[in-house]
Amino acid sequence: MSQNEASYTVRSLIVTAVVAAIGTVLVLEMSGKISHSENKDHMPVGDFQAIHVTEEDPFRMSPKASELHAVCENGYLAIAADVDPSFRGILVDYKNRGVRCSRPSPTGPAVLPAPETPDTNE
Repeated sequence: MSQNEASYTVRSLIVTAVVAAIGTVLVLEMSGKISHSENKDHMPVGDFQAIHVTEEDPFRMSPKASELHAVCENGYLAIAADVDPSFRGILVDYKNRGVRCSRPSPTGPAVLPAPETPDTNE
């Protein structure tokens, strides 16, 4: 190598890469390009899978229990956290349709409450 060529150490290259990454995140944050959702109502609670269980095939699952439990909310299956039961989400399929926890009766009342109508007598 000639004296005009600069040689860089591995440490200086790593420090440069870390500083560049932090600087990029800071610039994107300050310019508003990174969005932080304040509305937690439409955030997924978790990712679930349905496993087809038959008598012939052995079924294995973890012996540890999940930190979630299921409840029936207005005829639909809701998943709630054990540590915070108010943190609850309705289980939906891939087309965002609710998973029922009971089959609706054809002669029974509607599963979902009727929409509220404003009182026009006031």
